[in-house]
Amino acid sequence: MAKLSLTPALKNEYEQLFNTCLINPARFNDVNALVKSLYDHRDRYQRVGNTMGIPWAFIAVVHNMESSQNFTKHLHNGDPLAAPTVHVPKGRPPGKGPFTWEASATDALSLHKLGDKTDWTLPGMLYQLELYNGIGYRLYHPHVLTPYLWSFSNHYQSGKYVSDGTWSDSAKSAQCGAAVLLRRMAENGYIDFVDQPSPTEDDGPIIVNYSATTLDSLEAVTKAENLQRWLNTFPGIFVKVDGVPGDRTSAAYFKVTGHYLPGDPRG
Repeated sequence: MAKLSLTPALKNEYEQLFNTCLINPARFNDVNALVKSLYDHRDRYQRVGNTMGIPWAFIAVVHNMESSQNFTKHLHNGDPLAAPTVHVPKGRPPGKGPFTWEASATDALSLHKLGDKTDWTLPGMLYQLELYNGIGYRLYHPHVLTPYLWSFSNHYQSGKYVSDGTWSDSAKSAQCGAAVLLRRMAENGYIDFVDQPSPTEDDGPIIVNYSATTLDSLEAVTKAENLQRWLNTFPGIFVKVDGVPGDRTSAAYFKVTGHYLPGDPRG
């Protein structure tokens, strides 16, 4: 069986893709709704994650991908919790069932050998997500970045397996990618990554005035977008590039410079 190693080159690939990830505007509201729902259930994900040493956000996005956030289904593959799984991986967890969601989730994550010794950096998390679904895209269709990670973003247009072993270049995933969910979580300030410390600033920043609404002039919007792109170059900063220098942009600016944007009432 082919293996995928988390080499320095692969780490850099994951980081570059995540840092340049833009959510498809037509899908933005869908992504936001999914992320809010995951965040609302973070305590339940944390109970499993804290016991195993796994970030709650990883468990959350796997739950979305495999079970559509349904707590009556196995984290392994979305089969009902009333009995062991019937699809791959078959017969999990051992026993007759029914199973609690927590017991099933613990078994699924253990089956993937995930725990407190796993690399939970940003690239490490994306690596484990790709492994969770399989590396068929990378091996057999390298011209398509796996939609399991990148669907609903600028990194994915079309191409997917429509059934086991059956490929279509024109088919398009209708499910939001796990990396895209993580990106929006980071933009919302819901999560941090262990390898993304708070930034420090050496160069002069771009300065725009705080505004909670869309700016009037194209020049002002462009300048705000440039500020947001600049902020996104710092480790641990994930801001939506939308030309609106509001609360999240100003908070990111504070992390970098120690000051809120001019006009921010928090300043």
